[in-house]
Amino acid sequence: MTAHRARRAALVAVVPLVAALTGCAADAGARGPGQDVGASERAASPSAARPTTPADILERAREAMAAEKGWTFAVKGKETLAFPGQTSAASYTATVRQTSEPKAFHSTGTIVSKGTSRSEEVFVAGGTGRVREGGPGAAWKTGSVSDPEIANKVEDPVDALKAFDMYAEGKGSKGADGAGGGEGVEVIRAEGEIRLEVRVPSGRLSDRRTVPALAKAARELRPTLSQLRDVGVTAGEHEITLTRLDEVLVLDADTYRISSHRFAFGFLIPYQGKHLTFSQEVREENRGVFGGTLTPPE
Repeated sequence: MTAHRARRAALVAVVPLVAALTGCAADAGARGPGQDVGASERAASPSAARPTTPADILERAREAMAAEKGWTFAVKGKETLAFPGQTSAASYTATVRQTSEPKAFHSTGTIVSKGTSRSEEVFVAGGTGRVREGGPGAAWKTGSVSDPEIANKVEDPVDALKAFDMYAEGKGSKGADGAGGGEGVEVIRAEGEIRLEVRVPSGRLSDRRTVPALAKAARELRPTLSQLRDVGVTAGEHEITLTRLDEVLVLDADTYRISSHRFAFGFLIPYQGKHLTFSQEVREENRGVFGGTLTPPE
């Protein structure tokens, strides 16, 4: 991953024009989202009337996630920047652990780019972020979570609930009963799960001011676009086009806990009469309850 917090994937450049980008982190989890975790889980699935609108479903999910001290997620991401005849890509895997009381975040993972890999560790607590690249012997970089260099490294999957809250405040979505109630959010119930889906088939980067989902993708594009500007890519926001955007949040139909989250998008960026293609996809899978304590490094 968002701030979208997140840098999730790091990318590297293309053409004689681009310089490398960066990424996120990885590790592994505990109990799976379908396993019994006792009374606290059962409390997260009350026998109240089944919610149907996106807003009501998200509220139930928020209660379910808050019923446990913390969670573990497995994260995988990939970014690609391509120009005709040239492609540069980076991928990462990470394990994320987060707690709500006290609020803390820890991810450990590996970024693979240009055939080489490097480790990355991110820790956030009390409004302060710490990032370490290159393993245990490397120094920590410390800063406020409002610092883009820190914020772009933080990928908290539970924050997907906030993003879908934002979408649900708009117009045009469909509830599980067919009723409207949120911008672009469609609710699908099947096979023991509830899927909340947002899809934007096309658009322009300039539309980010009015389309919340596109604004989120624009934040992810910004570090890459900044580097492209430095090497001569001058396309304006009205010229950069969205080719696709999909965001899917999957909840367990009984407990309303997050099972998985996927965010993917692509942009076409004009350059020298052709197009650079930038794409990103991030998948997050719930690996179960985390009951430990996250202590910031010295």
